[in-house]
Amino acid sequence: MTVLLLAVSSFIAWVISSLAGGGSPFIIIPMVNFLLETPAIPPVVTTGMLLGNLQRVFVFWQDIDWRLTWWYLPGAVSGAILGAIAFTQTHLEWIQTLLGLFLVSSAFSMFVGESKPTFQVPGWVFLPAGFIHAFLSGLLGSIGPILNPLYLNYGLFKEKMIGTKSAHVLVVHIAKMCTYASLGAFTKSYLWYGLVIGMAAIPANWVGQQMLQKMSNEQFHKFVTVLITISGLSILWNQRKFFAILLQ
Repeated sequence: MTVLLLAVSSFIAWVISSLAGGGSPFIIIPMVNFLLETPAIPPVVTTGMLLGNLQRVFVFWQDIDWRLTWWYLPGAVSGAILGAIAFTQTHLEWIQTLLGLFLVSSAFSMFVGESKPTFQVPGWVFLPAGFIHAFLSGLLGSIGPILNPLYLNYGLFKEKMIGTKSAHVLVVHIAKMCTYASLGAFTKSYLWYGLVIGMAAIPANWVGQQMLQKMSNEQFHKFVTVLITISGLSILWNQRKFFAILLQ
């Protein structure tokens, strides 16, 4: 039953992720947390995300923006390793709060700007952004589609955004997985459950690709905006205890 629930939730998550430019961890992580113990989340989710994004890289290979990828890689690799190391040592609620506020404000600006870029993003921005994104991903487990506003304002939509982002995330998950393994965070059962999540992503990515081809840039933009809003509000809701402490 555990394997079945993980497979079904993973399939649904990856289909939605294909249409919204990311966000699959927001479905997969709660399910892993419900079915398995909390320490299983980083290694299981990382394994599943690695396999799912690897397949996406092959599917969207022709759409990957390699120039942007070379800007992203140096910061992402170092950030992912440092974040994974810091994962077991600290948990900063205020960082998640800032991320939630950033996502909600970005979604608002994107909604106001419709499908046009609200600010111009040059490629070099992804060097520091890649480091921050990968570090926080390793530190907090998952930070949602925080870079989606940058991808959209750089000028990537639909297949180009999915393909390029998948290549970027793949590098982050490889670095995280190697670091978690070196710290002894993996077990055979964790690896197996991660493989289930990753294998379910294969047919889901194909279905998502077929649906994505029928979407316009405007529809994709709206879908991404909705996901960013939900992600930001979800992060802020999870930090409600932190807000309660601040208000005391």
